[in-house]
Amino acid sequence: MRVLVFGSLNIDHVYKVDHFVRPGETMSSLDLKLFCGGKGLNQSIAFARSGMETYHAGAVGSRDSDMLTETLRKAGVCTEFIRKKEGPSGHAVIQTTAHGENSILLHGGANQCLEKEDVDFVLGHFSRGDTLVLQNEINQLSYIVEKGRAMGMKIVLNPSPADEKVLSLPLKDVDYLILNEVEGAVISKVPESDEEGILKELMSRFPHTRIVLTLGIRGCVYGYKDKVLRRPACRVKAVDTTAAGDTFTGFFMGSILGGNSVEEALETASAAAALAVSRDGAGASIPTWKEVQEFGSRQK
Repeated sequence: MRVLVFGSLNIDHVYKVDHFVRPGETMSSLDLKLFCGGKGLNQSIAFARSGMETYHAGAVGSRDSDMLTETLRKAGVCTEFIRKKEGPSGHAVIQTTAHGENSILLHGGANQCLEKEDVDFVLGHFSRGDTLVLQNEINQLSYIVEKGRAMGMKIVLNPSPADEKVLSLPLKDVDYLILNEVEGAVISKVPESDEEGILKELMSRFPHTRIVLTLGIRGCVYGYKDKVLRRPACRVKAVDTTAAGDTFTGFFMGSILGGNSVEEALETASAAAALAVSRDGAGASIPTWKEVQEFGSRQK
């Protein structure tokens, strides 16, 4: 079974700060590091490290993309479906605090330059039964979902960042919706403080979709038909939460596609996300399958 992550590739500028910059404030950062990121790239690495045969599709700038494609290749991700565009690759400005919080400003760059012809070319190499993984950091999302559904691909969506574009997507065609309470609130129109209400509304509105709601230090909850499962978070010292959700997505779906139960997948994904937040960076923080298994065994 093949996994196609059709998503973003960003160069992350990560600034360590005492606190997030306030309106009108000028502040010196404590440190600056460059990482490869983007929700698409992060999820591709997570899928590959979970043991899946993983392909990445998306777009990068023609002059600044080498570090992005090389990072994916080193992680075992096939990069033949990444298109080069004029102009810069996507990038992010990320502030992180000593408490592990982060604030992210995105610039789409090449991520927003996909054409329908690019989509047709990529999906022409895949078939029924393959898994298509999407986020909300590239353009042509509705077209990708509709074409993937028509082909019989399994569709996984992480609707982040949550904005009005998400609400226009054919969400009923998604097999797995993996999202946090902020994204869940945008789609369900239920306050983000009411996680049970969010889950109930999403399960009611999308009865054929498996819902996975991630709740940070409060763990996660899975809902499908009459089944609801909860999983507490693993306790670690958070350093940088940037790729936690992407790591969770890759290892949860990697475990499911590998034949494991939902309970086992939630356990594996929670352990992987915990390891990711204990490390700096986005793609660089994603653990290997062996690390996740060793960490998980120590939690029991």
